[in-house]
Amino acid sequence: MRLFAATLLSSVALFAQDIDIPFQKFVLPNGLTLIVHEDHKAPIVAADVWYHVGSKNERPGKTGFAHLFEHLMFGGSEHFKQRYVDAVERLGATDLNGTTNEDRTNYFETVPVSALDRVLWLESDRMGYMVGAIDKQTLDLQRGVVQNEKRQDENEPYGIVEEIEQHDTYPSGHPYSWSTIGSMEDLNAASLDDVKEWFKTYYGPSNAVLVVAGDIDPQTVRQKVEKYFGEIPPGPPLERPRVSVAKMTGSRRASMQDRVPQDRIDKIWNIPEFGSEESDLLDLVSDVLGAGKTSRLYKRLVYDDQIATSVGAFVNPREIGGQFTVTAMARPGVDLRKVEQALDEEMARFLKDGPTAEEVERVRTQYMANFLRGVDRIGGFGGKSDVLAQSQVYLGDPAAYKIKLARVREATPAKLQAAARRWLADGIYALEIHPYGDPKASSQMADRTKLPDTGQAPEPRLPKLERTTLSNGLKVVLAERHEIPMVNFSLLVDSGYAADQFATPGTARLVASLLDGGTKTRNSLELNEQLAQLGARVNAVGSVDYLTVRLSAMKAKLDASLDLYADIILNPLFPEADFRRQQQLQISGIQRERATPAQMGFRVLPALIYGKGHAYAEPFTGSGTPESVSKLKRDDLVKFHATWFKPN
Repeated sequence: MRLFAATLLSSVALFAQDIDIPFQKFVLPNGLTLIVHEDHKAPIVAADVWYHVGSKNERPGKTGFAHLFEHLMFGGSEHFKQRYVDAVERLGATDLNGTTNEDRTNYFETVPVSALDRVLWLESDRMGYMVGAIDKQTLDLQRGVVQNEKRQDENEPYGIVEEIEQHDTYPSGHPYSWSTIGSMEDLNAASLDDVKEWFKTYYGPSNAVLVVAGDIDPQTVRQKVEKYFGEIPPGPPLERPRVSVAKMTGSRRASMQDRVPQDRIDKIWNIPEFGSEESDLLDLVSDVLGAGKTSRLYKRLVYDDQIATSVGAFVNPREIGGQFTVTAMARPGVDLRKVEQALDEEMARFLKDGPTAEEVERVRTQYMANFLRGVDRIGGFGGKSDVLAQSQVYLGDPAAYKIKLARVREATPAKLQAAARRWLADGIYALEIHPYGDPKASSQMADRTKLPDTGQAPEPRLPKLERTTLSNGLKVVLAERHEIPMVNFSLLVDSGYAADQFATPGTARLVASLLDGGTKTRNSLELNEQLAQLGARVNAVGSVDYLTVRLSAMKAKLDASLDLYADIILNPLFPEADFRRQQQLQISGIQRERATPAQMGFRVLPALIYGKGHAYAEPFTGSGTPESVSKLKRDDLVKFHATWFKPN
């Protein structure tokens, strides 16, 4: 084991040192920061615009402006009076979105490289020519959309929890003490002059970062950006909010009731800001405690004691102060106090003893593997353009992501324990969420007269597919790509939820959820521990027609990862204890589906569309009914696996 750990440690260090996203950085005379990254594996390009403004730049009585303006930015500009999404989707855009958080607002899309001029024209038009396109009718329309979004969020189970926690964990007037979506009263009071002033203050080039990544060359991109963005006035100088961690002391507690299916406990500590060493170390601490089935909290609360249906721990790394959150959902019928006691015991054990060397190695490897999976893409969340923009906006250097990689590489049990003792031993806020007991009713001017020609869309450059059939009938398709040292496998089994017509509703989904529950030679914890040490992921997911078993593995650990993958597929044990536990979790999940409007639709519509008795008439979630799942026995899963998991 020590030799294996030493080898893994060496591999993690090597990967961290080798990770590099080359870029060129330019700053236009008007203050716009341009970052260009070349990636020629496909004829596509990602454009990612970050404005250094979020809800923390608002003030009491004027909340929700950052998010409201994000919506306004999609409604058309002075020279393009159509919906932005429609225009870009016609270009074949993917990873198209806009998001707002406390610290920034971003807009991004990935398009064929031939459409770059049009995207830059559109992005520059809404950066420089937005005020004239906003009238009272447009404001009222988007105000209504945002308010409806707020109502929908609040109508979801646990939908108002985050707003309550922000209010309770920060002092009055702190930039993080209100929600990003804002209050109904403030949204109603927002005037046309208010939103125009917001745009003039925060949406200038000097407060923006533009990342262009893809099948391009930097000088050409620079010329295009100067053409489209160079004429826009820079915007006023801005004063940045200072770091304000607002560390709590002692303990604070609150309790609430909501239309939720299960009891839940959240615990929160205020911690240092994004980019600080202790924030990065606490991020690893959260993974040891609550990331996946190998985490301490999952092993204790879900697997061993079986008193919770889900647990988690995570860091929200914000610009002037972060938060560390631990959350647990009580199993139906279990007193929430028992869940909290077990959670507290595990937290105390971590503070006293710290993590093991193996745990640190595991979370380091997982972080590196997740980072690699993200930067395999040029755009979208976690893609290369996203990483470069975040590093520039928050830390002033597109390469600043390497600082965290180095800290992860150099993390030790002692460092993680010291960070946890400093920030998690005191200053805790706890929120209990309970179901209602008995609810009752209550100058270089681009041509703005026409859109730039997109030219002929390039042919996609797809990897060559190699096909073969094994002697046992298994069809194999290989697609080679060599940009990052990762290998992905997908096994498709022709036995989705529709196969339950030959079994019992809920069987296929239960089989998928228990495939990694142990094999003839490894129990569940051993299996997940070995996968974590290898930085590999195996997951089985179901759909109406297929069960898919996927493996994502580091190339350097491929042989060992494949051994585990094959063992999971060929030799699942479906242990009786795990079967009973997962059976109860699936039944609890059905109750949550019935409490969630969208999920309820997936349960009711199939029978109405296809008619009872049809293979597609069961709930599209594949979860079955409490009655059908309760009838299942372990042997039903063994029989299902033997029937459908065949190479031919």
